[in-house]
Amino acid sequence: MKKYIWDISLIIIGSFIFALAINLFVIPSELSEGGVTGLTIIFYYLFQWSPGLVSFILNSVLLVVGYKFLSKLTVVYTIIAIIAHSLSLHLTAGWTITSDEILVNAIFGGILSGAGIGLIIKVGGTTAGSTILAKMTNKYLGWSISYSLLFFDILVVLGSYFIIGAEKLMITLIMLYVGTKVMELIVEGVNPKKAVTIISKESDSIAQQINKYMDRGVTIMNGQGYYTKQAKEVLYIVISKQEVVKLKKIVETTDKTAFVAIHDVRDVFGEGFHDISKG
Repeated sequence: MKKYIWDISLIIIGSFIFALAINLFVIPSELSEGGVTGLTIIFYYLFQWSPGLVSFILNSVLLVVGYKFLSKLTVVYTIIAIIAHSLSLHLTAGWTITSDEILVNAIFGGILSGAGIGLIIKVGGTTAGSTILAKMTNKYLGWSISYSLLFFDILVVLGSYFIIGAEKLMITLIMLYVGTKVMELIVEGVNPKKAVTIISKESDSIAQQINKYMDRGVTIMNGQGYYTKQAKEVLYIVISKQEVVKLKKIVETTDKTAFVAIHDVRDVFGEGFHDISKG
């Protein structure tokens, strides 16, 4: 229960920070955003429609359409994120900050939006929107989720060109880049690769799922518990930082009692990573 309360608290805080980014920096500078948030900003520029209300409607519709592509817990967290973000957009609509430097606004807008979204994703939630669309295209078209997210975000941002112009579009791209880096820092940390050691009574099942769903090789080492003197299989795998969440889900659903140690790795060479001759 404490974990759920902590997760929900971070989702609410993240949603509020994301809303601050939009109302303090993005809209006053007439910049844009990616995904559904970008659409809400476009509608605000065109018709002065409330970003909070439009965000709630669009994200709710997408959640109804694509809820089956998310786990039950993710759906609950996403509903909380949608409500919290929409309310935060509404409550902070009149807030202002004195800054006429558009590039500074873009950088801080990226920092806040990346931090807000990062907190939501870190605990297993989503902001609905393009995340659900990405999961749908992944299932029916075979697109990777990361490229799908990038596609939908760029589609919205490019569409805003006709409203905000070329210069502000380019500044928006800078803001999105900053936001992405901040989000990665919060969700996955600063290290690009992770080495994972897993000790589990279901080691074979976990290894099979890693091979199947992550397309990664697994090294099995023979070990022995000092106290019990029982033989154990130890799994060792090196993955990218983006794959950590997926690996945790596999272990959690297979064996909640498993021992998992995640190590930072500086350089990794070999199949699936960098060529050692180019290191």
